[in-house]
Amino acid sequence: MTTTEKQTELYNKILLGLEKVYEKLIEFKKQKNTELVIMQDNKIVKVKPE
Repeated sequence: MTTTEKQTELYNKILLGLEKVYEKLIEFKKQKNTELVIMQDNKIVKVKPE
């Protein structure tokens, strides 16, 4: 396995991990009925998870 292939594999694993964390965060916010703070159009916005 070349260095490029290793980096690509690591990159894909990191992306999968971030997707799982995002899903768990949304689920947690729904359970606790709290707002999710995001940045939208260079402004900080609080939204209800749906």
